[in-house]
Amino acid sequence: MRLFSLDNRLSLCASFVRKGSSLADIGTDHAYLPIWLVKNGIIEKALACDINEGPLNAGKADVESYCLCDKITLRLSDGLKEVKENEADDIVIAGMGGELIARIIDDCKWAKNKDKLFILQPMTKCEILVNYLYENGFEIIKQEACESFGKHYTVMAVRYTGEVRRITPEFPYIGKLDVSDLASRHYIEHVISHLEKRSLGDKTLLTVIEKIKGEF
Repeated sequence: MRLFSLDNRLSLCASFVRKGSSLADIGTDHAYLPIWLVKNGIIEKALACDINEGPLNAGKADVESYCLCDKITLRLSDGLKEVKENEADDIVIAGMGGELIARIIDDCKWAKNKDKLFILQPMTKCEILVNYLYENGFEIIKQEACESFGKHYTVMAVRYTGEVRRITPEFPYIGKLDVSDLASRHYIEHVISHLEKRSLGDKTLLTVIEKIKGEF
């Protein structure tokens, strides 16, 4: 069977996964990401987790169709609650709101293991997620952006360092994106547009907008 292609959003998530790592894909839906990573020889094994049985059953059918039942385990799990510390090196949490991603990490007893790499792709409220991370000793190691089907996304690789760091007011919105990168610039322009619609004279947000614009 011919292997499918990932869209730009999942492809960017995949590019952050370390070769040879074991993976937990949280909110896996159809298990496209772990299937693609295993079939391309990037990882040996994966857990594909979802809180709902419907998506998990769809993922199971896809895993079976690619004959990967010995390499990809499907598991019903609320976030990382059913994932053991020794079962995953890299953890992808994509396609959810930033608040939910923060809650999933906060609920995970072993999230502060410094060897773990969290690959996070918030759909909304990225600023809430970034604030949570830096208030709790995590750090963004790498961050990039992409456009997929006319929408703008950011993906970040995060690791626990134990050091609580102060961040600037604009940092939660743009993180470590490289403004010289075209996709990142488009993402930041999208963020600015969104903030301008929300500001409505809010002096704090207006200050943040000006600081973000100053990065260009």
